[in-house]
Amino acid sequence: MNSEHIQLPNKDKIILSILGIIGLISLLYIGANDDLGHTRLWTNLLHNSVYFTLVALMAIFFLCVNVTAYAGWDVVFRRVWGSMSYFLIVGLLLMGIIALGVYFGWHNLYHWADQHTAETDTIIKGKSGFLNKNFYTIGGLGFIVLWFFFAKKMRDYTIAEDDHGDGRWAHYKSMKFYAALFLPIAGFTSAAAVWLWIMSVDPHWYSTMFAWYATASCFVSMIALTILILIYLKSRGYYHGVTSEHFHDLGKYMFAFTIFWTYLWFDQYMLIWYGNIGEETIYFQTRIQEYPILFYGNLVINFVLPFLILMRNDTKRKYGTLIIVGILVFVGHWIDLFQMIKPGTLHTAMELGDHASAAATHGHEAGTHGAHGHEFKMGFTIPGIPEIGLMLGFVALFVATTLHFLSKASLTPKQDPFLQESLHHHV
Repeated sequence: MNSEHIQLPNKDKIILSILGIIGLISLLYIGANDDLGHTRLWTNLLHNSVYFTLVALMAIFFLCVNVTAYAGWDVVFRRVWGSMSYFLIVGLLLMGIIALGVYFGWHNLYHWADQHTAETDTIIKGKSGFLNKNFYTIGGLGFIVLWFFFAKKMRDYTIAEDDHGDGRWAHYKSMKFYAALFLPIAGFTSAAAVWLWIMSVDPHWYSTMFAWYATASCFVSMIALTILILIYLKSRGYYHGVTSEHFHDLGKYMFAFTIFWTYLWFDQYMLIWYGNIGEETIYFQTRIQEYPILFYGNLVINFVLPFLILMRNDTKRKYGTLIIVGILVFVGHWIDLFQMIKPGTLHTAMELGDHASAAATHGHEAGTHGAHGHEFKMGFTIPGIPEIGLMLGFVALFVATTLHFLSKASLTPKQDPFLQESLHHHV
């Protein structure tokens, strides 16, 4: 077992810096070439901020699940999840910017935030107790502060455990108390955050399955990113105690929750299709008719390919296939969130934004027309190169934040009571 502190090679720091610069340049390019009241800029900021913030939440959530269950298999690398959860600090800042935009009217991301619409639209008016600027700002940011409180508690206790090994069970019991307390809190607040940040971009639409669906998407993304970070760290000489047995379990989680996500995808679609209620079916009708590449490609990338590759047992132990599927799943669910957000925000921008500009650009944008005359619009119909560049910048920011906090303590909790179980893990 090695428990040394991590030190990044300079070339790795340079690569992360280059990716960060690419992300910043992409953000500036989008802002300078946006013709719908900077909606493309704000939607990309919302998209990436929500995605990576929820991935950080899923990291601390799964850590707490394992602590509560007295699980020992993950102890050797558990601090990776604790460090990933500290991206919540960055997420708080980013979502704070978006919340200020809602409060002061800097953008048109949400139809319900328009005062005239909120007063005249019967459906939106009926939801105003939840969909309002004050709750978006105070409630939404309050959720992140609450999540980070528990993430910090878990990290503080596990580091104290290192320093006071003789009382490790006392520290573990404290961790278990906060972990068990956090799980129902995370369950309710994550659902409310998903409704507030994502589902409300289509304010007339609702789905009882949506919070489960979006959360499952971010959970499997967190597992994929965990695999990629661990493989990277092992390639740099760290985490000798992490073996193919641990990767096999992580691969099984990625495989299982890929299937679970697909079940939720189908369940949500089937129930709404079968009910055939207009205010529900419009969500899928819009995406099938106007965004078919996103809609069907989403299912291929996030289910068909991972399912076929991970079906064999030995592929969950091989670095090559895990890297391929990890990247595929992570990017695929980033696209999944893209198609949750973009159609609704584009419609809102066309309704509330600069109509003169929208009319001037109608029919003159490069591209082709999709079904029913829907215009192909880069950055909304599919991600463009700037969207991919911005995503790479956020990946660099997330990884840099994770590695920074991972370097502040030993990589492995030396005094954890289940450490030996993890080091000798075999399935």
